[in-house]
Amino acid sequence: MGHSPAEPGRVSTAGDAPPFDPELGAALAALGEEAREPFTPGNLAARQERDAAVRPRPTVADLRAEGRFEVEELRVPGASDGREVTLVSARPAGIAGPLPLLYYMHGGGMIMGNAWSVLPQLLREWALPLELAVVSVDYPLAPRARYPEPVEDCYAGLVWAAAHARALGIDADRVIVGGKSAGGGLAAALALITRDRGGPTPIGQLLLCPMLDDRNSTFSSHQMAGVDTWDRTSNTTAWQALLGDRYGAADLSPYAAPARATDLSGLPPAYIEVGSAETFRDEDVAYAAAIWQAGGRAELHVWPGAFHGFDTFAPHAALSRDARDARSRWLRRILTRSDVSDASGC
Repeated sequence: MGHSPAEPGRVSTAGDAPPFDPELGAALAALGEEAREPFTPGNLAARQERDAAVRPRPTVADLRAEGRFEVEELRVPGASDGREVTLVSARPAGIAGPLPLLYYMHGGGMIMGNAWSVLPQLLREWALPLELAVVSVDYPLAPRARYPEPVEDCYAGLVWAAAHARALGIDADRVIVGGKSAGGGLAAALALITRDRGGPTPIGQLLLCPMLDDRNSTFSSHQMAGVDTWDRTSNTTAWQALLGDRYGAADLSPYAAPARATDLSGLPPAYIEVGSAETFRDEDVAYAAAIWQAGGRAELHVWPGAFHGFDTFAPHAALSRDARDARSRWLRRILTRSDVSDASGC
């Protein structure tokens, strides 16, 4: 017998969670319970240390892949206090002329990750076939760095890259901001900041399972508790680490949590994807709807039976391949549309 519909106001239990895609579920089960061990304030420092030790960090020589790519590490002025932010700039070798730029923020819940580990896949899947340059941002992690440092450093790096477009060999009028999970939230925040401050204007925002809402109050955040690879316990831990005493503030800036934005007009076209079986499902769907309601453009994909980070855990699954193909098609359309606009003088 099937489950009866949830009663209004009833908080869903784990038993009500959407089923995982069979391939994805099998891959997750093979990883064991450790893959779903939640982050807590008590284990955060140890988990961060472990992640830093095991997460890949390819060298510049590795990323150059025997001359296939031009790669450079850049240290540029951060937002304030004399801080610097590291940018890893990469592009396919031997292509003349300025290239469009994907300005990318890595995932990791604002508490993990680095700019180097994401680059091999970005270069292989997008930079080569689409003739894109990529700048990956090594923004500071929480709780050592608290809001607004990470997002302001990402913005400072974007402004610097646009101002030095000629030296980098990029077209400052063809920049896409993008990221995954925490990086997707940062990319959404950059789209808001550039609109509000008149900064470099992106032609698109690529938001992959973005982390948008500090309030952790959506139906899916309750529904997927203890089920998703990133559940409400981990999410609360990460937001508290980032926001400190601002956590839960009624007047929190949308630059910290883009779901707090009340005006989503005037933003670049968005690609938003999320899994049906993940914590961020409802906040990401709501963000796409809010963009549409503001008269904007958003392409939304809700991958059936997908948990958070599904394509990382199960890269060869059919659903993971479909997701990567959809992202590439959107990028190609955005870049082609930009070419047409440039050619027509619009």
